[in-house]
Amino acid sequence: MIEFKMPALGSDMDEGTLNEWMVKPGDKVTRGQVVAVIETTKAAVEIECWQEGIIEALVVPVGETVEVGTVLATLRADGEAPAATAPVTAPLTTPSATPSTTTSTTPSTDAEPQQKEPRKRAAKAPRKAPKPAAAARAPEAPVPARPAGPQHRRWVSPAARRLAANLSVDLDGVSGTGPGGAVTIIDVEHAAATRQTVRKPAPKPAGERMSMAERGAAMRQSIAAAMSRSKREIPHYYLADEILMDTALTWLTARNAQRPITERVLPAVLQLKAVALAAQRFKEFSGFWREDGFQPAPAVHVGVAISLRGGGLVAPAIHDVAEKKLDELMNDLTDLVARARVGSLRSSEMSDPTITVTNLGDQGVDTVFGVIYPPQVALVGFGKTTQKVCVIDGGIRVVNAVQGTLAADHRASDGHRGAMFLAAINELMQQPDVLEK
Repeated sequence: MIEFKMPALGSDMDEGTLNEWMVKPGDKVTRGQVVAVIETTKAAVEIECWQEGIIEALVVPVGETVEVGTVLATLRADGEAPAATAPVTAPLTTPSATPSTTTSTTPSTDAEPQQKEPRKRAAKAPRKAPKPAAAARAPEAPVPARPAGPQHRRWVSPAARRLAANLSVDLDGVSGTGPGGAVTIIDVEHAAATRQTVRKPAPKPAGERMSMAERGAAMRQSIAAAMSRSKREIPHYYLADEILMDTALTWLTARNAQRPITERVLPAVLQLKAVALAAQRFKEFSGFWREDGFQPAPAVHVGVAISLRGGGLVAPAIHDVAEKKLDELMNDLTDLVARARVGSLRSSEMSDPTITVTNLGDQGVDTVFGVIYPPQVALVGFGKTTQKVCVIDGGIRVVNAVQGTLAADHRASDGHRGAMFLAAINELMQQPDVLEK
């Protein structure tokens, strides 16, 4: 039997509300099929199933809020027999019967002689009384609990112990999820968040979504938790490089002039493709820091920071950016922004980004230094395009330029590699024909 569990749609998600089941028991599901809609603080997310099989049972009802990792449904493989229905068994504790009742319920083979020959029965030696049935036994006195042996001290990481002291969290009441039940920083954070929660809102009727104001408030709390964790755990370092945009903008203007307005490509798409191609060369910037080690990602899924109309932001992924043509990337970006702003995203888009790109150029910002979204290890930022006077090939020219920045995790890379990574992005932006492929 296969268990389909509540996925983690980012490091700031602890729980979600099941809004809708899109399958029923007996349905066959395939890899990537949307099977449910989960309400999070950021969006109503379509949850995909990555196992093939037949829905055996839907464990969690619509409208219920459950934690990440909770089993939502069970599946069985093709050809696997359905689970047998558990037999109905009597309760473990049953009312004790009186001795007379117990005796009378057992048919007596001597009933007839007892009526005809009472004196003979009296002359016979008395028989041993039958042992009372288990149900008729008097309840035994509870056995006193055996004194516990010497207990080993539960391991708590030094960082978790310091955080618990700062947050006034009692470690005795914290359940550890680390190896061997060790208490980790995340366990302490969860305990502190639970303690600080005064009252949870009443569960919403099935299918009803959070209002814009409710989601905005919940999203700020989620962002605060994720960014606090990022700055506490990740040793950031920052680099910046000025990227000349004249070549790219000239090439893009000529390309767009030959196409209808609905098929034109924005400069931001060139930036996304350049970041993805550079990340293929420098793999330490695309992946995840987990369990005290870096795990490079096999493909580059670029998270795009999108501001929402009700406040807050999300950074869902465009998958396999390095392998896509510019037109396909433009379509993906347009679709992703539209769905993000109406709160309709997919679970793979929320959980898969391997590196994030934020572009605040449309807000008039020259430079942006972002905060890494854990467990990712890098974030690339782009500001607005500005005209500057530069010395090029011995001459003075007015050029269009953008400040490209890198926020990176010093555990996974260093400044030397970070500088080379930014230089690779700059180099690719000077070769738009390479980005087109």
